[in-house]
Amino acid sequence: MKCSEITFKFVEFVPKELEEGKLYISTEYATAVHRCCCGCGSKVTTPLAPDEWRLIFDGKTVSLEPSIGNWSFPCRSHYWIRRNRIAWSGPMSREQIAGVRRGRIPAGELPDSAVTRKERATVREGFWSRIKRRFS
Repeated sequence: MKCSEITFKFVEFVPKELEEGKLYISTEYATAVHRCCCGCGSKVTTPLAPDEWRLIFDGKTVSLEPSIGNWSFPCRSHYWIRRNRIAWSGPMSREQIAGVRRGRIPAGELPDSAVTRKERATVREGFWSRIKRRFS
């Protein structure tokens, strides 16, 4: 069943059996794991690193950036985890997926069919990235 919210649990080791709708976070191993939010049951592993995913914990909720694009799964689901809520993104073409994988399409520049305007407004480009882009 498709999720609209997710809970979280900080753990040292990710359990073998994953609960639906729960994000397991191991700071020790810099990894977050959950079952795909579409309900297909696939295990989704997100490595937490500056060039991978970033975990934001505000003391009550968690968010992951960038989006979760399960394009290698049969479900091909694509969503954001923001403050324990699931924000679903629209389908993406094979060309768009390939562009994201090659790093040529940043999350903030995905087309409206992939990310809603509201989601796009919450993606903040860093100061140095704006400077670099301006002088490129």
